[in-house]
Amino acid sequence: MTTEWTAPDVDRPDGSLTAPERELLQGYLNFYRTTLLLKCAGLTAAQLAERPSPPSNLSLLGLIRHLTKVERIWFRIHFAGDAPAEPLFAPELGKDADFELIDPAEAQAAYDGLIAEWKLSDDAAAGRSLDDRFTFGGTESTLRMIYIHLIGEYARHCGHADLVREQLDGTTGA
Repeated sequence: MTTEWTAPDVDRPDGSLTAPERELLQGYLNFYRTTLLLKCAGLTAAQLAERPSPPSNLSLLGLIRHLTKVERIWFRIHFAGDAPAEPLFAPELGKDADFELIDPAEAQAAYDGLIAEWKLSDDAAAGRSLDDRFTFGGTESTLRMIYIHLIGEYARHCGHADLVREQLDGTTGA
């Protein structure tokens, strides 16, 4: 791994505003997934790891790690029922472990890991109905809820990413 790696440019997909529900939800999720990467594009590994708002532990690399974990938990563990894999980050650090122990040398692997997790998430939902149910924490839910929850999660964190990026180099928008 290298700290000289730079996050690549990405193309954000256009989605339909009139598609059937499943396509619409997937389109919005993909839009926000890609928006996060747009906030990272052109930054070095060191910049992605930087925490520009002390005492907050928020960094773009932390957001990448966090959303990788969120995708895995909701699509693969809760919905698909995959056996919990080894924790992605140090569980002894608690729920904010994704934002701790940030190492620029791991930026490219974390970035690539998020993209790989997207494919695994999409595979877990492929061919399944939005009404397919699962239970977590004793509460019944649906695949539809996962899409809505993840769209909200990404939208919130893209707002965080926008602020972090502006503090890093003044870039706004996208």
